[in-house]
Amino acid sequence: MTPPPLRLVLFDFDGVLAHYRHDARLAALARVAGCTPAHVTTVLFESGLERQYDSGLLDTSTYLQRLGDGLGCRVDEAAWIASRVASSRVDPAVLALVAALAEHMPIGVLSNNGALMAEAMRGILAPLFPMLDGRVLCSGAVGARKPDRAIFARALAHFDTAASATLFVDDLFANVRGARTAGLHADTVVDARSLRQVLRRYGLA
Repeated sequence: MTPPPLRLVLFDFDGVLAHYRHDARLAALARVAGCTPAHVTTVLFESGLERQYDSGLLDTSTYLQRLGDGLGCRVDEAAWIASRVASSRVDPAVLALVAALAEHMPIGVLSNNGALMAEAMRGILAPLFPMLDGRVLCSGAVGARKPDRAIFARALAHFDTAASATLFVDDLFANVRGARTAGLHADTVVDARSLRQVLRRYGLA
């Protein structure tokens, strides 16, 4: 089977470009606030605050203000980013594959995260910048979440690329299925081995 002609590869962040440790993020925020990780869970997740931010219903300043109010301390952008950096682990083999791909194919990131995550990625994915400058889309900024069809339509408009010329990779099949429904080529990726296999399948490695 001849691989389709592609003009863009879109990557999920958590689970593909980096592995997320929820407990490490809770611990980092708990240290800032002088509270327990369980209290951070209540304020940030059980309240729905994180999902509201990820969905674009809150701007960054309002989100951080409400987070700080709930934790009883000030949480600024630097502290939030530090907690996200502490909870993210990258595989050098994955970054090497993506960097090699970017030498001959435009790449981008499409992530279900709040807008501030785009800044956190600069530290987490440092080897991939500046090639990712202006090419990281977070659901909180886009105003839609994967697997909704709308987020893929908005991503394609941002990159000015047709669905049929775009490959999307994610660790969650629900998001892969959503991308396919929107007309993109899409596959599941969870590590360097599976990423290499997918890139080879599409003639990209």
